[in-house]
Amino acid sequence: MDLTAPRRHGPVSIRLVRQRDARGLQNELLSNRSWLRPWEATSPDGPVSFDMRLGVRRLLQQYRDGAGVPLVMEYDGELAGQLNVWGIARGSLASATIGYWVSERFAGRGITPTAVAMATDLCFTELRLHRMEICIRPENQASLRVVEKLGFRYEGLRRRYIHIDGDWRDHYAFALVSDEVPEGVLERWVTGQAPRDAAIVPPADRLPA
Repeated sequence: MDLTAPRRHGPVSIRLVRQRDARGLQNELLSNRSWLRPWEATSPDGPVSFDMRLGVRRLLQQYRDGAGVPLVMEYDGELAGQLNVWGIARGSLASATIGYWVSERFAGRGITPTAVAMATDLCFTELRLHRMEICIRPENQASLRVVEKLGFRYEGLRRRYIHIDGDWRDHYAFALVSDEVPEGVLERWVTGQAPRDAAIVPPADRLPA
């Protein structure tokens, strides 16, 4: 299985991160600080070193260990962001979680839903996973639109779930299982077959944005 070859749909592609991507990724992260900070994972133990070269090495080690698939998103061949498949569980669970960020200058071009769809299809077909999950802060309207477009199912509110932007934050959980999308997530979306109401959060779980 070769995950280094890019997966493409129109101008959007995803591929395995390379060590030489570290400088470009660090430049994008630094130039997008105010755009990304509200959604970035932090450590409850305090600030951590911001060294993208070390970060990429760790991500690639997780990939070699079978624990994750670190991808970059590109638009017309230009680096646009990252998409990480993490927490891969094998055996009876066969699941993983998707996280991502995109540079502000590329926002609004359909990059993220396209990349998430392709990555989910990759996990269902090539990695043979059964379930994919995305957890989103209630305030993150852009990410909520991604799961709405792709028809991810709402599964519940997770209180103080992940340490983000300096504190433990509530998240909404959304998921798909492979049986729900035999045609593929990307194909279902681009052909207009994704359910429109799967990602709706019930009133009892809605938090102020």
